[in-house]
Amino acid sequence: MQVPDENKPADAGPSAVTVDRRAGPRRGLRAAFIALIVGSLAGCAVVTGDDPGAGPPEAPFADGMDDATLPAPIVRGKSLWTPTRWSELPGWGSDSLHEAWNAWLKTCEKTGAPATPGSPELCRQVRQLSIATPEQQRDWVQRRFVPYRITEPDGRAAVGLLTGYYEPVLEARRLPDSVFRVPLHAEPQGLPRGQPWYTRQQIDTQPVAQRALEGRVIAWLADPIDAMILQIQGSGRLTITEPDGRQRQVRLAFAAHNGHTYRSPVRWLLDQGAIREGHWAAVRAWARRHPQRVNDMMWSNPRTVFFREEALDDFDAKFGPRGAQGVPLTPGRSIAVDPHSIPYGTPVWLVTQGPTLTQQKLVLAQDTGGAILGAVRADLFTGWGGFGDPAYTIAAGLNQPLQLWALWPK
Repeated sequence: MQVPDENKPADAGPSAVTVDRRAGPRRGLRAAFIALIVGSLAGCAVVTGDDPGAGPPEAPFADGMDDATLPAPIVRGKSLWTPTRWSELPGWGSDSLHEAWNAWLKTCEKTGAPATPGSPELCRQVRQLSIATPEQQRDWVQRRFVPYRITEPDGRAAVGLLTGYYEPVLEARRLPDSVFRVPLHAEPQGLPRGQPWYTRQQIDTQPVAQRALEGRVIAWLADPIDAMILQIQGSGRLTITEPDGRQRQVRLAFAAHNGHTYRSPVRWLLDQGAIREGHWAAVRAWARRHPQRVNDMMWSNPRTVFFREEALDDFDAKFGPRGAQGVPLTPGRSIAVDPHSIPYGTPVWLVTQGPTLTQQKLVLAQDTGGAILGAVRADLFTGWGGFGDPAYTIAAGLNQPLQLWALWPK
């Protein structure tokens, strides 16, 4: 699935980080949600799955299996995968795998070829193990998968980079007023593919560009910086006030962009010495002091993102937006990766230590972005919320070293 390339940070230091996703049809979500609920009941003996009479694999993992001959390394696109032993995996055995199991169930909505982590047979067993004990889940993973340390193609274990992204929740109006004057547009008719359209500045200033967007406004925001953050993230939730005063929440999903290269407004301010810290709190403070220069900052990024509106009922609101794999993202357990290095749906052991997070845990590769390039690079989906909520603050603060191990079927 193709997504735009502006969804990851290009700023130095902790920054407002990004996601852009396309939504697809809701397929199998309700079944997955049921599995998500029962998946939290660890220790229960009941098993669900394609074979109601079959339980999870019973044979415990034998320590001697860790002494088995390791397979050959795998060259995969921009990365080298070197097999390791489970005993060499930092923190293995300490994670609450049932939290990652919910994300794995979502990946299994998209089945792949028999040799991939999303294969029908493996997914059948993942579903069976959705309410298994943590020990059963861990033993099954150890029997069926091999951990591969992901490095640069030449084998260098370069220090990787972990950033974060989230789904902003913003207040909006269906019609403009004296406060809500910043438009969010749907894709214009006849938008050319593969070639530049009007820039952000031209859209704001040229009548010919504005005529092309007549009738395409979805909603209006009060703050242009909120609009920029929403476009960089690529998806968000709006609490919209309708003309009759009713309020309802909808999701905006990425639809297209205007074909121009993304340029970070945060980086633009840093390069000028206008701010010292590369995050949106510093940008907002600068904008309050220099309102006459906000347009210059906005126009430093020629790219504009267009959205499509999606209904957001109580059921959908329990999930994140769909990532590039086409499944809803799970806070804390879904990562965006370079698909040339890590295929979608791959279980990944993530190790990071820094001022924002110190974690060793299982995550699923379910999204991508143009700035997520290289072997040891990931963007962690942190959830949804407003400015200052935990999903935002964690995502904005994440910019720290990373190690990755792909778990690949034997």
